[in-house]
Amino acid sequence: MHKFLSLVLVIALLAVSSAAFAHGAEKADKAGILVVSFGTSMPQARKAIDNLVNAAKNAFPEIEVRLAFTSNIIRNKLARERGEIIDTPVQALAKMNDEGFTHVYVMPTHIIPGTEYDEIKNVVEAFNSLKGKYGFKKLALGSPYLNSSEDCATMARILFARFANQLKNKNTGIVLMGHGTPEHIANALYSLLQIELDKISYGRFFVGTVEATPQISEVIAKLKRNKKVNKLVLSPFMIVAGDHANNDLAGADDDESWLNILKKSGYKNISTYLVGMGEDPAIARGFVEKIREMMK
Repeated sequence: MHKFLSLVLVIALLAVSSAAFAHGAEKADKAGILVVSFGTSMPQARKAIDNLVNAAKNAFPEIEVRLAFTSNIIRNKLARERGEIIDTPVQALAKMNDEGFTHVYVMPTHIIPGTEYDEIKNVVEAFNSLKGKYGFKKLALGSPYLNSSEDCATMARILFARFANQLKNKNTGIVLMGHGTPEHIANALYSLLQIELDKISYGRFFVGTVEATPQISEVIAKLKRNKKVNKLVLSPFMIVAGDHANNDLAGADDDESWLNILKKSGYKNISTYLVGMGEDPAIARGFVEKIREMMK
């Protein structure tokens, strides 16, 4: 039923298509990349998304790159407050079909293939069910950053390099807040990443999530097992350093923030690094490589 409703929505959107190909004319090949993000309404955090979009544009100058947000709340806020209109994935793909794109590569900015990724996958599958003049010749969906054990090992190396300066102090621990996806098998990738981080620098990285597991209580339990760690650096393990990073992680006025919970647990020397992963050059290079893999 879910896929049927998705298909009905796609057909309804395509009904407004022009009659450019109504007489059966073959579409000339035209490729496009659609970057799909949850989105953010915070200007500083937006730099992370723009960095990934620009990386795709620079890597594929002959291909048009577009952006879609999955969060209607963020989309509506941007339209209301800034007059910026950003399409949903459904709207973006319908427009690209109408404008004659034949090969479209949908690249999500998600860390893991959780619930949000599944929703994008449903949209792509719905469009792929369209054949003939209303279908794409090729419509592909790229994989998120953590999709295998090899991805986790690669990410561990990126994170080690990202915090190399802080790790020079042997008493410093890096606490990373992921988003998490409750009751979804993909959430296990956070634990797999923790294993890979421990291989590189045992007892120095502590991965938790704000929405699922590991929870902050589990992070603290792991911290307590390493008596040498008395200085912490808190940082979001998310593409953008948005609301979760500024409030749930580092909110000084929020009693339930990780910052204040860790202080109550006895950690007084705490600093923050509130920079989205999307701003990291290595993450941008990985993003481009994921697109190349999809195009193969």
